[in-house]
Amino acid sequence: MLRIALAQVNATVGDLAGNAEIIVDWTRRAAARGARVVVFPEMALTGYPVEDLALRASFVEASIATVRDVAERLSVEGLGGVAVVVGYLDRRAGLAPRTGLPAGAPLDAAAVLHGGRVVITSAKHHLPNYGVFDEARYFLPGNTLPVFRVPAGDGEAVDVAVAICEDLWQDGGPVAVCHHAGAALLVVPNASPYERGKDDVRLELVQRRAREAGAALAYCNLVGGQDELVFDGDSILVSATGEPLARGPQFEEALIIADLELPSAQAGPGPDSVPDQRDIQPAAGGSLPQSSGDGEPVDAGDGTVIMVERVALPDIPVTAPSASAGEPAAGPFWPRLDDLAEVYAALVLGTADYVRKNGFRTVLLGLSGGIDSALVATIAADALGPEQVNVILMPSKWSSDHSLTDAEDLVKRQGVNARTIAIQEMVEAFRHGLGGDFPLSGLPAENLQSRVRGVINMAVSNNEGPLVLTTGNKSEIATGYSTLYGDSAGGFGPIKDVPKTLVWALSRWRNAESERLGRTPPIPPNSIEKPPSAELAPGQLDTDSLPDYAVLDALLDDYVEKDLGSAELIAAGHDPALVARVIRLVDLAEYKRRQYPPGPKISQKNFGRDRRLPITNRWRESLPE
Repeated sequence: MLRIALAQVNATVGDLAGNAEIIVDWTRRAAARGARVVVFPEMALTGYPVEDLALRASFVEASIATVRDVAERLSVEGLGGVAVVVGYLDRRAGLAPRTGLPAGAPLDAAAVLHGGRVVITSAKHHLPNYGVFDEARYFLPGNTLPVFRVPAGDGEAVDVAVAICEDLWQDGGPVAVCHHAGAALLVVPNASPYERGKDDVRLELVQRRAREAGAALAYCNLVGGQDELVFDGDSILVSATGEPLARGPQFEEALIIADLELPSAQAGPGPDSVPDQRDIQPAAGGSLPQSSGDGEPVDAGDGTVIMVERVALPDIPVTAPSASAGEPAAGPFWPRLDDLAEVYAALVLGTADYVRKNGFRTVLLGLSGGIDSALVATIAADALGPEQVNVILMPSKWSSDHSLTDAEDLVKRQGVNARTIAIQEMVEAFRHGLGGDFPLSGLPAENLQSRVRGVINMAVSNNEGPLVLTTGNKSEIATGYSTLYGDSAGGFGPIKDVPKTLVWALSRWRNAESERLGRTPPIPPNSIEKPPSAELAPGQLDTDSLPDYAVLDALLDDYVEKDLGSAELIAAGHDPALVARVIRLVDLAEYKRRQYPPGPKISQKNFGRDRRLPITNRWRESLPE
């Protein structure tokens, strides 16, 4: 019987000291509840993804030194008897630099800490190079499957293997040799970003890999926001037959504790014992102990050989507080969120962490009375508290009465901080300065109003310090229905990856949730129900320039997310004239999207890390004859 803890934590990229504190603290909590093995997410010590920090020698060296310090500190605090699996950034020792390899030979690594020491390390074998991932740019692949033997009482022991994130998603590699290695438990540190519908895919994957490995499988995922990415936790523990044993919450930190009844380690030639600390010397270049080449080579089924390397951990008493002092368990199975609830939670967490981790305390946005700014204000209030949210009402000569009344209604409902700054005099001053031939109507005049609002937002931000939130949705950004240096001016776009139809669905869901709890719905009903308009010209509606959003979003999903060409779009039932028009709008707006701020990724393909098309580009989709 082995008690395991999955520490589903929120790490911050580059904050080695803060992340080290998290590792020690959560190990302490796990030990207080009797856990003998604690698993942290992928690169929990450095945060993930580190991107080009992996190529900076000083950062790699600091990561290596810090993981060694964490091991020593755990022992000093009476936690040396707990086997801690933690992700960090390492390097391949003794490899001469050469063209085609990432500078410094970095490794996306995992270490097992025990008895004040780093007892064994490994590195990710499969390096994802698709979607948001560029790991072939940053890392060298690993070629080992570490197996550590954990004392389980009464003279028994359990063999535990370690693989890292993508190694679970791809065939072959370390997971493929786990069954051969005879491990009873496979632990997998992960940093798997959120996408709609991914939770069901993960569960099926974990169950299938557990059956293939013939071992119980512990999948520990990161939680929190990092630039565009949101990590949703959702850690999973299954038996060797794939039966779910525990599942963590979504979008929040948690300690998932479970007792596993596992096969005892087989008698016979066993692994090497952990050497004395004085025998563990840093490898060349300051790296931690890495593969000696003395392990058992096993064909991994993907054209590579994986070395199975083993180590036995001594039975060290844990002298930290007893289990009676531990926090009560909230699992093993946390409630699951439905589709709209998890999307909304991703937007809130992504916004909250971007603000917090970048040192802001407050945010600012223009509140127009429309649905987009209303949803952004609500997300911000849920993320930070309404007292930290500032809104500016900026009416123009074309603003309708309901725009002001709807915006004022939202302020009353939510208690955010509001001010009104009318823009007409500023617009006239700009027009006067631009000369008498500057048009009074049309696109230049409309965009001037938007840019004056952008100037106001950024001026207040510079003066008072809040982060400006943009309010554009994915449908508008896709088609270029936004003003560069106007409504696109800001530091973060909470609904950047949210199509307009989903904006409405989330707004209705959020109001319904408040009603279910007996609270005032945060979004004025009129903001949801009225036809959308930028109100930059008399009687203007979005449908003057764009098709109905239900039609548009279906076409954008096929073109942007599924990458269908014009012939395929028409074959899928989209109107040929609309296909030609929308493709042109999307392709011409690439230069705008490059200058749009980051925002939480919720779809399979967001504008940013996922979709990278050249701005200067003469390829045009041709329509079939």
